[in-house]
Amino acid sequence: MEEKNMSNITMIQLLGLQTPHSITFLIFFILLLIYCMTICGNLLIITLVSYSKSFHSPMYIFLSQLSALDIILATNILPNTLHAVLMKGSIISFSDCITQFFFFCVSEGSECLLLTVMCYDRYVAICKPLQYTVIMNVQLCWTMIITCWVLSVIIVLIPTLTISKLKLCGPYIVDHFFCDLEPILQLSCSDPFIVIFEVTLIIFGSVVIPFFIIIVSYVYIIFIIFKIPSITGRKKVFSTCSSHLTVVCIYYGSIVCVYLVPRRGQSWNITKFLSLLYTVVTPLINPMIYSLRNKDLKKAAAKIINHCQHLHFRK
Repeated sequence: MEEKNMSNITMIQLLGLQTPHSITFLIFFILLLIYCMTICGNLLIITLVSYSKSFHSPMYIFLSQLSALDIILATNILPNTLHAVLMKGSIISFSDCITQFFFFCVSEGSECLLLTVMCYDRYVAICKPLQYTVIMNVQLCWTMIITCWVLSVIIVLIPTLTISKLKLCGPYIVDHFFCDLEPILQLSCSDPFIVIFEVTLIIFGSVVIPFFIIIVSYVYIIFIIFKIPSITGRKKVFSTCSSHLTVVCIYYGSIVCVYLVPRRGQSWNITKFLSLLYTVVTPLINPMIYSLRNKDLKKAAAKIINHCQHLHFRK
């Protein structure tokens, strides 16, 4: 095992995905295509919600914020990953690494909180339909959104500042494609107890508790759905929350695999693959899940595409 260099390091080399040379360009173009599709798909949802009055409801406003978070996450991770794939590694400063870690945690934490808020929206819509417009007004909607953003920034800032004060002893090589917590702590010769304690509290408050709230909410939702006498009525009601439930399962499932499943005997290649699921794949499939399952979004998107084609042919 390589011994740690006791001088404080300022530069870090990310090894990236370490793909075979024969498929380097293939992996690069696949990731580039994913990044472009992620940006376009999420921007399309934000545009539709912003400019169409029919989408100025809490459900679609929350969805636009989810798309904004997906754009931030993908932009924070993928450009440097693409560079690392081509160059077989990427050298970044410790400050840039901390910045990437901060925005990664903010986007992930905000998404956990936002998915919880979206679950509450579905709970009110299904369990208290007559009071929905009174409870879920636009003012409450934006209050929840701003709270998610601000709370996420504040709680992530605490461990980020603590990590920035750690003394890094090397080796400066990190076997990952982005600056996650564990690779950063592996570089430290300081006692990481405080950082681990802070992160544990944050994970419990921003991931575990929201997930528990989502589970309890869906227990109530499913109970209400089964009380509906007709099968058609059950399917219609369940379809209003099926997209959200699918996203929650994919998102939390990948997080559990990466951070909660014991890694004994698990190679870093498997860890990096699982990390790709929620940092690269999830931001791509979120807009697909919501748009493919929502007739109104599909109709609005088709109108925009037809309008653009019409303008193109007129030129």
